[in-house]
Amino acid sequence: MEVSILIVTKNRPDELEITLNKLSVLLDLSIQEVLVFVDGCKKTEVLIEKYPWVKWEISEISISASPARNELYKKAKGVFFIGLDDDSHPLNEDFITKIKSIFLSDTRIGIIAFQEIRGVFVSDKESLEKAEAEIENYKTNDFVGCGFAIRKEIYEKTNGFPVWIDIYGEESCLSIEVLDLGYEIYYDNTIIVNHRVNKKKRLTQGRNYFRFEKQLKNTIFYYVVYFPNPILKIIRLLFHNFKKYALHDFKYFQLFWKSIFNTCKEIFHVLKYRKPVQKSTLRKLKTIKGIKY
Repeated sequence: MEVSILIVTKNRPDELEITLNKLSVLLDLSIQEVLVFVDGCKKTEVLIEKYPWVKWEISEISISASPARNELYKKAKGVFFIGLDDDSHPLNEDFITKIKSIFLSDTRIGIIAFQEIRGVFVSDKESLEKAEAEIENYKTNDFVGCGFAIRKEIYEKTNGFPVWIDIYGEESCLSIEVLDLGYEIYYDNTIIVNHRVNKKKRLTQGRNYFRFEKQLKNTIFYYVVYFPNPILKIIRLLFHNFKKYALHDFKYFQLFWKSIFNTCKEIFHVLKYRKPVQKSTLRKLKTIKGIKY
């Protein structure tokens, strides 16, 4: 198998259906495959019969995004893995050709990060009008989970997407492990995905609060697992989040302490996965250009 496209989904069957319909006209299923992990969502299972060309993995209960990715990626057979969100789709008809060309041109490239266009548009043509006008390619230190590619052989050298966090931050964990192996992450803005995020709707649903709680806990775990001396980083993280968010919003204040409580409750489990990276990897994280979000 040449390429595996991998998607984890939960409670967004309509968005998933849009993505699968977009992919159906772009793929050659004789050499390319699509795998979808349904993370404890019965209403999404109705799509299984409608899309028999998809390889479905079903979890009766939700195990959350990062553990679900970990399970799904074990099933993929492609030489190259392409990760998409259930609400994102490629805007280039030749996106697979572009991905293969980049990987084959440089064996040191482990991950390709795509350009993300956020928003809901009338057409793909309209969303492409929001893309960066000039070609910009560079080595970076992270990628966005809604659109990226990774070599299977390199993914399998890592621990994969972490099972010790739930959602938000799993991309940074995979990134630091790939960099620690001596490979590069390459941002190419000519490979574009439309991440169909309705920003106003998410704000009304309280997504920023949800993200804040998860990211605070998971960033602490990230430091604990990968940094040789994480204490000072954790103190700075807590001070920053308390000063910027918790002091100015009572909901953030509550979530700050809830996150600390959950961190303390789970920390001994996470310590089992502690494997600090090389100091040269930490220096690389600081010196190379960050990904655009």
